[in-house]
Amino acid sequence: MLGTDLVIADANWAFCEVTGFSRAELVGQYLFEVFPDNPADPEADGAATLKASLHRVLASGQTDHMTLQKYDIPVPGNPEVFKERWWSAINVPVLGPHGKVAWIIHRSEDMTDVVRARRTAHQPPVSPGREAAMEAELYVRARQLQQLNEELRQAHARERRIAVALQETMLHTPDLARHPNVAVRYLPAVGALNVCGDWYDAVDLPEDRFAVAVGDVVGHGLMAATVMGRLRSALSAATRTVHGPAQALEVLGLYARSVEGALAATAVQVLVDCHSRLLIYSSAGHPPPVLLHPDGSCELLDQATDPPLGARPEHVPRPQANATYTPGDTLILYTDGLIERRGEDVDAGLTRLTSTLATCTEFGAEHLADALLARLDLTSGGNDDIATVVVRLETSP
Repeated sequence: MLGTDLVIADANWAFCEVTGFSRAELVGQYLFEVFPDNPADPEADGAATLKASLHRVLASGQTDHMTLQKYDIPVPGNPEVFKERWWSAINVPVLGPHGKVAWIIHRSEDMTDVVRARRTAHQPPVSPGREAAMEAELYVRARQLQQLNEELRQAHARERRIAVALQETMLHTPDLARHPNVAVRYLPAVGALNVCGDWYDAVDLPEDRFAVAVGDVVGHGLMAATVMGRLRSALSAATRTVHGPAQALEVLGLYARSVEGALAATAVQVLVDCHSRLLIYSSAGHPPPVLLHPDGSCELLDQATDPPLGARPEHVPRPQANATYTPGDTLILYTDGLIERRGEDVDAGLTRLTSTLATCTEFGAEHLADALLARLDLTSGGNDDIATVVVRLETSP
């Protein structure tokens, strides 16, 4: 059983037996810290696939049936050694009193013996009755997946294909692969067409530097997503050619004037200089990034705030500010959907955010990204779309 922050809340004896871990070793641990991908397998994607399934459950409140999946697990007591495992799994939501997901029951069936037997054409080292039950389980799961996928295609058809294609293309960030200490999250507004106007980006730069950014385009749906894609691409290109976030946002602001629907869009960019341990930032009408220190204190990066893109009739240079960091600090960028609530002052949202972050000082980037959404009760989305970037700051990228 998992909490909405994907921390293990409980595990039955069968799960302990099949994984080799005791209940005491599992409970209270972030799932993907206990069961990471096998670093010796370059094609390993078990953690990413399972995480995507769990996030679908959190977002939809519906059961997610996973296909047969290779997901090697570490040997207890020897975490650098992994053993091959194949699984058939179901993730089932448990709803709380307000109808939101409170827990996820993750049920796994170890199918390694069946897979190996089919691979070698030998009988599996299990009883015939057990083998038949496993094969029947696989067949039932496959039929369930086929039925669910067909229902999904019929329900969404063209809208979903367009939405998914736009979202994947526009938010694809190749440079993130080189930054294991950076985690990103994107959640569309509840009831939206899976794409909205919020976005994130990461750009590698020379001399041990990289830039991260988030932005927000007014509105929802395909129009907002189209504008978002154009602005995101323009900022990414500008970041690679100018000196610093302020100049990059100046270029973006000039470009925004020629893009219908881009006026009043906001953005913030932070350049991380790993060599000098310096954060260089500039904001165009966007909520301030937060620098979380190991002692739980938070520093708002709010000394270089300017109006939204295209708000001024004439061009004026944008401000830029610096802040130093210590290895072990964490940088959090976000869009307003993370902090704003109807009928509430924005300062109350910032206070709630910093108070929540103060309880997450020991978390890695991925764990903190999940915990933040869970503790702010936003795992299933909110009234507005949400984009977040979490950077665990080190001395090198």
